[in-house]
Amino acid sequence: MRLSTSISAPPSTTRHPKLHKEPIFIIHSSKRSPAPSQQTGLQREPKKNLSRILRTELSIKNIENKVNSKKYKKLWPKAVLEALEEATKEKKWELALKIFGLLRQQHWYEPRCQTYTKLLMMLGKCRQPEQASLLFEVMLSEGLRPTIDVCTALVSAYGQSGQFEKAFSTVDDMKLVYDCKPDVYTYSVLIDCCSKFHRFDMIGRVLAEMSYLGIECSTVTYNTIIDGYGKAKMFEEMESSLTGMVESGSCLPDIFTLNSVVSAYGNSGQIEKMEKWYDEFQVMGVKADIKTFNILIKSYGRAGMYEKMKSVMDFMEKRFFQPTVVTYNIVIEMFGRAGNFEKMDEYFKKMKHQGMKPNSITYCSLVNSYSKAGLIKMIDSILRQVVNSDVILDTPFFNCIISAYGKAGNIEKMGELFLEMEERHCIPDNITFATMMQAYNAQGMVEVAQLLEKKMISMKDNPGTRMIGC
Repeated sequence: MRLSTSISAPPSTTRHPKLHKEPIFIIHSSKRSPAPSQQTGLQREPKKNLSRILRTELSIKNIENKVNSKKYKKLWPKAVLEALEEATKEKKWELALKIFGLLRQQHWYEPRCQTYTKLLMMLGKCRQPEQASLLFEVMLSEGLRPTIDVCTALVSAYGQSGQFEKAFSTVDDMKLVYDCKPDVYTYSVLIDCCSKFHRFDMIGRVLAEMSYLGIECSTVTYNTIIDGYGKAKMFEEMESSLTGMVESGSCLPDIFTLNSVVSAYGNSGQIEKMEKWYDEFQVMGVKADIKTFNILIKSYGRAGMYEKMKSVMDFMEKRFFQPTVVTYNIVIEMFGRAGNFEKMDEYFKKMKHQGMKPNSITYCSLVNSYSKAGLIKMIDSILRQVVNSDVILDTPFFNCIISAYGKAGNIEKMGELFLEMEERHCIPDNITFATMMQAYNAQGMVEVAQLLEKKMISMKDNPGTRMIGC
């Protein structure tokens, strides 16, 4: 589909047979999918008033309950828009598209490119390129002209799923539209997608095209390239790009550049290189932030350089950098890996003493460390703390603690935690099932493991399947 031809005339059903396929949301029909949407609740923001939170949650829940009905066409705008915003933010793409379908039925609805841009970006992050393509068709059918933001979001949706032929084709289509030509942000998004899939051979093509069109790289473009090379451990190319950035004269390295370079060398264990470039950036006038210090702490911890790790913490204190939950999580994880439970507990207590609430990552680190040492009583203690707290638990935490009890041979407790996942609205993934099947097989409970495997397959085919009765 060419954007230039799609603008002047609405999409034809003969030219676009894919419109006859039934997408997640219904465009030309009032039918709705009978499957109930999954709601995991909102994560509360402490600054919001409790009554306001409850009203908002109730309003959003009411909207979600109405997405499968034909009769609600005069809903309050604020409620529908808030529900759509929340579903989009939480990346619940199926629910978001259903709410959007409900939104389009309202008598006050006016199509806006900003709404389509947000939805397309969400679909890209959820790797749903087909739905993004259908949504773009809907936008054109509503008479909206594609904007740079909308088309860039579509490029991102294709690129983040590795569909580079469609991504580049969309960029080519943009060039044919007078007020929708790709800009530096479009190409930066394309480069980022290429980096994530390690298609570095395409980056040269993108840069050449930008040069031909007279589009200069921005700081964001350089940072995207440097970060991509760094994560792929292509250090020579990373430093070459950094040199090009400095020599450009118009794009100076910033804190994002610093963190990408320091992280690249730190994660690969090249501590001397990491320290060298940290000093180089200080000379260039780029000052470290809390993320930089977290990177240094993690790098030193992985290298077993605990004194240097402590020196970074001391430096932060002298320079009035307040450690964050992330900082403490890293320190707790590093000491836990080393089996230094005394230090791990010390920083865990210090974290709570400073008024910082441990999160699921904190507890995962503690459970993993105690599990490796076979200290099951300490895991019991951690579990009691979690139950008595308001921490928002997630699937990785349950995977972690299920694994701990499974390794300890406590099959009964493992099963209880598996059922607890449903009450906490945590959906088991492949790791959950693999961990439990391994534990059952280790105990000689082969038939139970086989039943669990069947349940896993059933839940994949029918996402709404309940876990009770596994």
